[in-house]
Amino acid sequence: MNKELLIKEQGLEAFEFITKFTGSDFETSLTLRTNDVFNIESIEANNYQTIVNLNKINDINGINRFLSTVNSKLPEGGIYINCVETYLQRKKRLLKKYPFAIAQIYIFLDFVFKRIFPKLGLTRRLYFFLTAGRNRVLSKAEALGRIVFNGFDIIELKEIGSLTYFVCKKTTRPIPDKVPSFGFFFKMKRIGKNNKLITVYKIRTMHPYAEYIQSYIFENNNLREGGKIKDDYRITSWGKVFRKLWIDELPMAVNFIKGEVKLVGVRPLSQHYLSLYSDELQQKRVQAKPGLIPPFYADLPVTLEDIMQSELNYLDAYQKHPLKTDTRYLFKAIKNILFKNARTN
Repeated sequence: MNKELLIKEQGLEAFEFITKFTGSDFETSLTLRTNDVFNIESIEANNYQTIVNLNKINDINGINRFLSTVNSKLPEGGIYINCVETYLQRKKRLLKKYPFAIAQIYIFLDFVFKRIFPKLGLTRRLYFFLTAGRNRVLSKAEALGRIVFNGFDIIELKEIGSLTYFVCKKTTRPIPDKVPSFGFFFKMKRIGKNNKLITVYKIRTMHPYAEYIQSYIFENNNLREGGKIKDDYRITSWGKVFRKLWIDELPMAVNFIKGEVKLVGVRPLSQHYLSLYSDELQQKRVQAKPGLIPPFYADLPVTLEDIMQSELNYLDAYQKHPLKTDTRYLFKAIKNILFKNARTN
């Protein structure tokens, strides 16, 4: 695709963004517009350093298969450039296009049919039969999560017009034998006592595939008070409500019954988040069983450093007087929850 045609179809800003990574001569890059994986399968492997697809991934039937095929055609460190219309961008576009009342109805029905139907077993086949997978509603978190899931690191994002362009680099092969969860209930791998990997059960509060971009989100978003990620767009609107009311925590009762967690104790963390802690705290954490009610609620720390110190204080006290420590922290946590509106979300 030549320069003039690319500028005409995508606009000057998109052209400049793409050529920032491909160079203007396109000698080692392939630019195409496709939603058919067959056009990717026909490319000779390692023949191009960069592949650019001008068709948004919302229109691709079988996004994971498409992205994994792109991955197989690029050399290690190869670049893939594409774009997506996120749910929020789509919502803004529809609000501009229709009167407010009509737009709200359209947005709701559009969300149900093109966002929820593709993810439910009973309606999935109907959706793909009627739409061939085109014009799907995708959240930003899901789009980025699918990219990482298929073996890419995200290098840069840029909103241009009503689309978000992304540049990613091949770093590994797609995650093998892994089927991401779309369901209401969500399972997460967490580090338990003695470094044992346990499965923690929760109600989903994040968009599908959001778990795969935890490292990316942490590196590109600041932490707010309480050690949580600021402006975490992985969390759904209803997920924020569930977290505020602790509804998402209810399934962890299964972990309590199984004896994997106790009532009071440090929260079971992912391997990535645990790696952010000091070596001393990591070692002490795995010596004790994690808990449902963390020392956070008792101490109300603000920064990540405060949280680490709070957990160290708790673990040191627990090692000396287990029952006394858990009782003291439990009553202090209840007091802060009832009278200080303590929250970790």
